[in-house]
Amino acid sequence: MRVVIVSQYYRPERALIPSTLAEGLLARGHEVRVLTSFPNYPFGRIYEGFERKRRHVERLNGVLVRRVPMYLDHSSRPLRRMLNYATFAVSSGLAGRFVRGADVIYIYAPQMTPAVGPLWWRRTRRIPYVVHVQDLWPESITGSSLVSTGSAKRIIDRALNPWLRSVYRNAAFVVAIAPAMARMLIDRGAPSDRVREVMNWADETAVEDGHHPGRETSELTSVPVTCTVLYAGNLGDMQDLDTVIEAAARVRHLPGFSLEIVGDGVARHRLESRAQELGADNVTFVGRVEPSALPEFYRRSDFQIIPLKDLPIFRGTIPSKLQASLFSGVPVITTVLGDVENIVSANGLGLTALPENVESIAAAFEQAHRTRADERAAMSQRAHAYYAENLSQERGIDSIESLLREAAASVARKRKASLS
Repeated sequence: MRVVIVSQYYRPERALIPSTLAEGLLARGHEVRVLTSFPNYPFGRIYEGFERKRRHVERLNGVLVRRVPMYLDHSSRPLRRMLNYATFAVSSGLAGRFVRGADVIYIYAPQMTPAVGPLWWRRTRRIPYVVHVQDLWPESITGSSLVSTGSAKRIIDRALNPWLRSVYRNAAFVVAIAPAMARMLIDRGAPSDRVREVMNWADETAVEDGHHPGRETSELTSVPVTCTVLYAGNLGDMQDLDTVIEAAARVRHLPGFSLEIVGDGVARHRLESRAQELGADNVTFVGRVEPSALPEFYRRSDFQIIPLKDLPIFRGTIPSKLQASLFSGVPVITTVLGDVENIVSANGLGLTALPENVESIAAAFEQAHRTRADERAAMSQRAHAYYAENLSQERGIDSIESLLREAAASVARKRKASLS
């Protein structure tokens, strides 16, 4: 197939799904092009070595990449963020020549604005598209700190919902990353016979594969002397890290308990100040690290915490931290209700707590601290086995490749029928 991937984010940004999908499809013999912007995430500043200009084309790991300009921003200021999303939608939509001759388009959609161009090209060029929904709109906007008033939320809902329904109805397939999200998309107008579930996968080259040496000794029944809980990811408003840090402060009395926060984001300075105010000396902020450094953090961690705020849309969200933890054999502590809670509880992959609830998270920290070595080893082994069976990169690329083939073949059959 001739596949075009449209994504606001791509290598060298940490854009795992579109980047590994592009290279995976290329390795399987497909012609792959990527339409993206200049790398700037998560800081809203263009990466060193790149010069923003109207047209930029390069080969990256064998993939032809076209970068288009947009307004750069990753702040919490609503107008600037909306300009960031909208200008990529316009710039990518104007790059029609780049998609000429494509059999199918794949849209990576943490925000839905990359679908503007593909929706137009479907109508004007008859190119089918598959949209891989990562976050539900409009709640990802109206439920965040970007929108603070009820009237603004209502205006955004009225403006976006009809367009979103059009994107779903015109898609060859609408792909959800969790079962609850699939149900929500159907409720929002996505045709039920065209909704599929494909869970995201981990960066299998950047995190450690399998179990940790200390977790292989299932004959040990004593409680370890330390318990290290990792958080590795974006430090944003939706991650509810304020509550996690307060819970860590509540368990300062636990010997050997520590919370290690790896990553950066708009909330970092506020979170560091909050930890200092609480006297949470068992919390360490590491900052942003290169992917190659992540295996060491997973190796020395006993659990990873996966928190999100208590919003209805997160019932159908599976944060990428879950896949990274399970691939690395690190049990999790999660506050994400819905699908994540169900997966962790039903398969014995770690512990659960209530979102935005200091007492509940502190209790989970205490439970993690007193787990025996053999219990941790068993959770570690179950975690990696669950990933291998359900969430692997090969399995995910297989599923998306199949959907792209089906979408392209359907349009080809219609064209052939119209000519006969």
